Amino acid sequence: MAKKNKIVVITGTSRGIGNYLANYYLEKGYKVIGCSKKKSEILDKDYRHFCLDVADEKNVKSMFLEIFKEFKSVDILINNAGFASTNHLLLFPAKTAEQIINTNILGTFLFCREASKLMIKAKWGRIVNIVSVDTPLKLEGTAVYAASKAAVVNFTEIIAKELASYNITVNSVGPSPVKTDLIKGIAEEKFTEMINRQAFKRYCEFRDISNVVDFYLLNESDFITGQNIYLGGI
Repeated sequence: MAKKNKIVVITGTSRGIGNYLANYYLEKGYKVIGCSKKKSEILDKDYRHFCLDVADEKNVKSMFLEIFKEFKSVDILINNAGFASTNHLLLFPAKTAEQIINTNILGTFLFCREASKLMIKAKWGRIVNIVSVDTPLKLEGTAVYAASKAAVVNFTEIIAKELASYNITVNSVGPSPVKTDLIKGIAEEKFTEMINRQAFKRYCEFRDISNVVDFYLLNESDFITGQNIYLGGI
């Protein structure tokens, strides 16, 4: 793809993995469009931020209309925004379950749908969805969150087939525990249990994630789609 400044949309850029990825791709010369419910502290001239809920269809469609008006296209989408909460089934509030499902599943769906509309025009695109090792680990207390990420894996596999004829690849990466705000308030022993079930006994680092994303984004990765990589040796 002959293009100097690729345009990447990243959800959930106000903190954690999304904030790291936004800064990482800005340093690599990309134009980055981020979003989150909160304002962003990223001040780079090549960064544009939208304040919205990723599950709000009206605002998501409005965001992509603005992107089309200003940039005419989107090259890359990284669906990172996520909501996590753990609790026993009998104690899990329906409102929390709804928030997990809306953010992790509906938000991913909306962004994939709207971004792919622009990618189809260019007949090129890369979509990367962030999932979680909670899905294969099946730990007690993670039922709703793990199920939401399992849905994203399945969603990724199916839309990869639907979008392949447009030269758009769709893949996912599942980090093991990363020390971000997302896991604050969750008992440390829960993560110790997860890490002990990995081949490599350490927390996942931001670089581990960007390494896999970079691989998916390569022009040479145009024959790789519908795939998921869990980190840490699960």
